Amino acid sequence: MHIEVTGSGPALVLIHGWALHGGVFAPLVERLAAQFELHLVDLPGHGHSRDDATPLRLPFVVNAIAAATPPAVWCGWSLGGLFALHAAATVPKVRGLAMIAATPRFVRGEDWPHAVEPAVFEQFGQDLATDYRGTLERFLALDAMGSEHARQELRSLRAMLVERGEPAPRALQEGLRLLESTDLRGALPSLPVPSLWLAGQRDRLVSARGMQAAAALAPRSSVHVVAHGGHAPFLGHTDDVAAQLLSFVAALTSLRN
Repeated sequence: MHIEVTGSGPALVLIHGWALHGGVFAPLVERLAAQFELHLVDLPGHGHSRDDATPLRLPFVVNAIAAATPPAVWCGWSLGGLFALHAAATVPKVRGLAMIAATPRFVRGEDWPHAVEPAVFEQFGQDLATDYRGTLERFLALDAMGSEHARQELRSLRAMLVERGEPAPRALQEGLRLLESTDLRGALPSLPVPSLWLAGQRDRLVSARGMQAAAALAPRSSVHVVAHGGHAPFLGHTDDVAAQLLSFVAALTSLRN
């Protein structure tokens, strides 16, 4: 699995969302490389890890990342949040958890109303088989939709999608199955590390209410809603997201000292 390392300071692992790669965090890298040693993961089947055959399943991927990184705060965006949360709950070397536009459960249920209808992910899975590129384009549009910088963010996401080659269809299907079927809410009450939940106010995929509900289940949690942010708030509101991460890690460091 390809993991790019840059910067200096406390270690921060960054895990991207569905169909993208670690390069999507470029704006954050620019802001944070002077303060953090950043470990930018390309998940199996994505980016420079396109030919990595590791199954896109929580324990396999988390164990591989943990083996290749030092003790660190783990930060996951969207799908990447599932890997980061699983790691925070199971890997002792995880120092803290930051969730960007991510929750422990992405699909709606009777006891989980602030999430996406299951049919949305089912439809994406069906569409991938018949219109691969069109399906990716529609998903990127959802990532940017709602943000006050939607057009700029969509342009950035389109460029990044192909920057390291298109993701492997197998990995996309596995990622959709993870989004459809995973429910990590049970891990939150006993989460052993502090957590930060960064929500986009205008996110059309992961609502701020859903993230607030998730954070309420975890001890030592805090929530920040990025005003006018969409599903990728670190693109259009980089300074806000970077400031929250810096503050969160600084607080963790002071607690350990």
